[in-house]
Amino acid sequence: MAFEVPALPYDYTALDSVIDEKTMHLHHDMHHAAYVKNLNAALEKYPDLQAKSAEDLIRDLNAIPEAIRSAVRNNGGGHVNHTMFWSIMKPGGGGEPTGAIADAIKKTFGDFKSFQEKFNDAGVKQFGSGWVWLAGKPGGEVQILSTPNQDNPISQGLHPIFGNDVWEHAYYLKYNNRRPEYLQAWWNVVNWDEINKRLK
Repeated sequence: MAFEVPALPYDYTALDSVIDEKTMHLHHDMHHAAYVKNLNAALEKYPDLQAKSAEDLIRDLNAIPEAIRSAVRNNGGGHVNHTMFWSIMKPGGGGEPTGAIADAIKKTFGDFKSFQEKFNDAGVKQFGSGWVWLAGKPGGEVQILSTPNQDNPISQGLHPIFGNDVWEHAYYLKYNNRRPEYLQAWWNVVNWDEINKRLK
């Protein structure tokens, strides 16, 4: 079955204090939809690959035929990244993390404020388009990293617990070139319940 864009789990206006309605429409209905359309097109002649999940496709990019590898990397990554992104936000979110994610952050970074500063700093320093992540290592430790374009930590053998999109299309209408301001505001819509599920 062809890949599909998941419906937003909330209204387009639900995150308006941080992400405006127009950005949500452009980001979800046009950018995410384009990744899905292009991924489906790339896989058209490869029925065996169509049976795999998008996560499995980007987990081992060397197993993807060279003719479509870049398309799968960019568009499969874009689909996986954005599907995660919509789910880890919610209206009335934010605040201090709770549960297992709070423990993981405290253990690795000392406290939430220090973690936020390091995470935001990695997002600011990601040159050009990309993502900033908290990812899990195979041994259970967590780390902050950034990736260019639509690359995902899955391709590095890591588990993406959550990430923030620092492509300009994610924030430019509301924040223009003020990426640090967007990164700081974004914490007000983070869905810690969903992030705890992803941590498990």
